[in-house]
Amino acid sequence: MGTAELSCASLEALARGQQFQLAAVVTQPERPKGRALKPQPSPVKALAQKLNFSVLEPERARDEKFINELRGLAPDLIVVAAYGQILPPAILDLPRHGCLNVHTSLLPKYRGAAPIQWAIANGETETGVTIMKMDAGLDTGDIVAQQRTAIQPADDSVTLHARLARLGAELLLATIPDYVAGKIQLRPQAAEGVSHAPKIKKEDGHIDWNLPAKTILNRLRAFTPWPGAFTFLKAEPKPHLLKIWEAGEVENSGGAGEILLVDKNGIVVACGQKALRILELQREGGRRMNTAEFLAGHALKPGEKFLM
Repeated sequence: MGTAELSCASLEALARGQQFQLAAVVTQPERPKGRALKPQPSPVKALAQKLNFSVLEPERARDEKFINELRGLAPDLIVVAAYGQILPPAILDLPRHGCLNVHTSLLPKYRGAAPIQWAIANGETETGVTIMKMDAGLDTGDIVAQQRTAIQPADDSVTLHARLARLGAELLLATIPDYVAGKIQLRPQAAEGVSHAPKIKKEDGHIDWNLPAKTILNRLRAFTPWPGAFTFLKAEPKPHLLKIWEAGEVENSGGAGEILLVDKNGIVVACGQKALRILELQREGGRRMNTAEFLAGHALKPGEKFLM
């Protein structure tokens, strides 16, 4: 059971595993996307069809008709990765070995929808994947296995997503045989160290220049490519939205949001602590460009301020 791109690595791994027989793939229904709002299959559905697996697309996982379909398949085990719906007890209790979830954090840290982004945004230096036996709570089930990985300074949500998807798939394949054989001692999640990773909203990308430059840089890495890290420049008839793609921390200081320096090496903007040198940016509706290209068409001067 999976929907997002993150799930695809686990599906591919299970499809390759000689000891597994996939009875079906469950994913969310096609949703309208793009300018034409044409219904598009989820990444998991597209991959499942390519691999010639039967695909089920219930609107709601708790629908009795769908649960009866699952019951008819008589699964020994259900694997869940970025499916996007909370499973009812009727599904959790259906397979004789229960339901295993691939979660991209070291539980109990970062329970919820966006553990990758919030780990980067909060300046974590380490994260990982957890294989968990699901219960009725939100990412609260017993831990079956975990694997750690460092968050590199150059990582953003795209690079870390790809690495954790691969690690999760590898750990899943290594864990299932011993798990179903009863050779793994499950451990309850610790009561200490619980944190949450709520779904990302567009406004999470709006830069607060009162924050330290390091914090803003972490949020830029976390929220690339969506919703991005963005700010506003005063203009008529309305402020211009500027999305920042690449930046670095520098020692300059000034009033938060103030443009301190403008040259071919970047646009230096004061933060709550230190400053950010913007290297690549994009005006709303325009193309992504380096600062030299941007400044050729937009006259910025030291002393101007980005809006909060």
